[in-house]
Amino acid sequence: MTTSSVKELLSSDQFLQEVCVKGWVRTFRSNRFIALNDGSTIKNIQCVVDFENTDEALLKRITTGAAVAIKGTLVESQGKGQSVEVQVNNLEILGDSNPDEYPIQPRKHGFEFLRKNAHLRVRTNTFSAVMRVRSALSFAVHQYFQQNGFYYVNTPIITGSDAEGAGEMFKVTNFEPNKAPLNEEGEVDYGQDFFGKQTNLTVSGQLEAETYAMGLGKVYTFGPTFRAENSNTTRHLAEFWMIEPEVAFYDLDANMDLSEDFIKYVLQYVLDNCKDDLEFLENRLLQEEKTKPQAERSEMSLIEKLKFVVDNNFKRVSYTEAIDILRNSKPNKKKKFQFPINEWGADLQSEHERYLVEKHFKCPVILFDYPAKIKAFYMRLNDDGKTVRAMDVLFPGIGEMVGGAQREERLDVLKEKMAALDIPEEELWWYLDTRKFGTAVHSGFGLGFERLVLFTTGMSNIRDVIPFPRTPQNAEF
Repeated sequence: MTTSSVKELLSSDQFLQEVCVKGWVRTFRSNRFIALNDGSTIKNIQCVVDFENTDEALLKRITTGAAVAIKGTLVESQGKGQSVEVQVNNLEILGDSNPDEYPIQPRKHGFEFLRKNAHLRVRTNTFSAVMRVRSALSFAVHQYFQQNGFYYVNTPIITGSDAEGAGEMFKVTNFEPNKAPLNEEGEVDYGQDFFGKQTNLTVSGQLEAETYAMGLGKVYTFGPTFRAENSNTTRHLAEFWMIEPEVAFYDLDANMDLSEDFIKYVLQYVLDNCKDDLEFLENRLLQEEKTKPQAERSEMSLIEKLKFVVDNNFKRVSYTEAIDILRNSKPNKKKKFQFPINEWGADLQSEHERYLVEKHFKCPVILFDYPAKIKAFYMRLNDDGKTVRAMDVLFPGIGEMVGGAQREERLDVLKEKMAALDIPEEELWWYLDTRKFGTAVHSGFGLGFERLVLFTTGMSNIRDVIPFPRTPQNAEF
């Protein structure tokens, strides 16, 4: 007999058919009612056991967490909350679960406790919902780019370049600890290492993706990236996933169009395909909001926030205009900002970005033309000599969601910027080659996938939207 998923059975109206379903017991009450879940949906299916004709030893083995196979008859449910249920004819225990040891019991667990049990937390409603949404978003990312003529490029995870110039990278070496050979200057001689040079785990696939855009036209990367930033905040991970499209012949305006269209597409996909999970996550968030002081509560529900982004045109505002707005705002004048805005050139913080989105414009915002001093070397310098063709997409509740730019396509200007930042030309000779041979205007952006999942699910800690978070002092599982 073919095994059906819980999701399939709950949507079926073929009553009195014989079915087989397998899953894990969420609850077993009155020695009769099994709430069964197999991960296909947030909802459980009720399986009704004829306890009078079932072996007592078998009944004792039906415990929370146990894996079971059930054969029975699909019937219209007599109870509230579900349309169908299974009248059990045969039940087999596939895997026992000792109730004295199984940590995911049917009660509310704190997120920190669940992080310590990350291998089992996906069996809870919250984390199964989050991971289904994450999966849907991932599929939508690929579907969007594939439907729009982009080619998927796998950029290196091991790299000799630092795309961000931040220096917070994990070193990759074949040397044994304390046994690395030294050169005449007493420094580690990486020329004798596996790759013949110092290498790291990548923080971005952008630079390599640029080279492929200059041959394939439209490309994107979607893969793991790493940053050795010793930060324990709710917004930082040491291992995370990045979405990075790069497009030849796109200027900044086309890049902004792409980012807005892309974001709206993937969020609409989730709204269309994850209704049950989003409703559950919205209710979870509403309960969480009730525990906060009134001033800290969100003005929009989860689904309202998603529709807020999908349904509104993104307002495009220059950095200079944004600074004037923030400098003259009530929170700034009344010194309510943690980081006051006093002059042009300030690096905007989340509180400033959220003010622009939530209070001033009341729609998603794209800021552009940032000061060159606070942006990366590869961003195109404007004619004013002090700003670059950079852009950030700002969301409600989270601030920056996307960072991107028109890339500097002029070889002489790029060399000057690298020299000013002491970036050796020999390290990026291949990157400079794309400016020597057939250079052209091109643009791209980066979107941290976990930040997108965080926004879409309403979770408050980024460690709860990736299966196994990697953070300082934590590489368990």
